[in-house]
Amino acid sequence: MEITYLQELRDYPAAHPNSDGYKNHIAPISLSEITQLEQTYNSSIPFPKALRELLYLAGKSCYVCDYGLYENQNELQVSVREYMAEENRVITRPFFAIDVYNDGDQFVFVYLDDGDDPAVYEGHYYDRDDRPDWVTLVYQSLSSYITVLVEQVKHGLNPF
Repeated sequence: MEITYLQELRDYPAAHPNSDGYKNHIAPISLSEITQLEQTYNSSIPFPKALRELLYLAGKSCYVCDYGLYENQNELQVSVREYMAEENRVITRPFFAIDVYNDGDQFVFVYLDDGDDPAVYEGHYYDRDDRPDWVTLVYQSLSSYITVLVEQVKHGLNPF
């Protein structure tokens, strides 16, 4: 797959090692796995190109996205939707979760009908006094979101 949007992630495939020499590498999922996810979560319509690139480069493991303790992307998607259902949260547009930081509290996602480089949103399962809307815009595009996180890692900062 040609990488158009996530070149920064492609060119920087591992976070800096810690004091023990450990490097957190990205790990891909296959194109057939991506196609299966598209069938399940987008009625067989191909995902936005930037999302396909993220999954192709780092769908199994990514040092700038927290996929939780799930075995695969499908488990992550199912879990997000279960948490939403428990809290009576509904998203009417097709979407795909790309991060589940504070698992059980909030998630980051893109709408699948928002162009090749969709905006990034955050959803909170629970009501918060400081935030009247449960879904808020985080970044104007997935590529800029990932690039900023990779740059944070390059400078020794935590991307979360």
